Amino acid sequence: MNTANLVGRLCADPSLTYSQTGVAVCKFTLAVNRPFSKEKTADFLPVICFKATAENVANYLFKGSEASVTGSIQTSTWEKDGVKQYKTEILAERVGFIGGKAQQSNNNTTSGNPAFGTEVQLDETIPF
Repeated sequence: MNTANLVGRLCADPSLTYSQTGVAVCKFTLAVNRPFSKEKTADFLPVICFKATAENVANYLFKGSEASVTGSIQTSTWEKDGVKQYKTEILAERVGFIGGKAQQSNNNTTSGNPAFGTEVQLDETIPF
């Protein structure tokens, strides 16, 4: 079974791109503290997510946001100049937004992610 469950903070704003077929792809790095280390040590793990999850991450998370990630570990290998290269990433199936409203790093405005207990206004034109 290949399952990773992580909680950490984004090291930088997420990067959203679209594939040639129009699928949203979001990449970010998650800093995850090591729980039993005497010194404050963190692992910096590259995370990739796709489709609606990718767009939500790009819209609502930013540098310093706390998030939970559930997914699998994926290792890629290739050869460059005769040397075998390795890359390990977390392929996210779910990304949870932890915490409420926070200040964005780039323009000091509040994010669109509502905090617990915050009333969310729904569009009156929804037919249900």
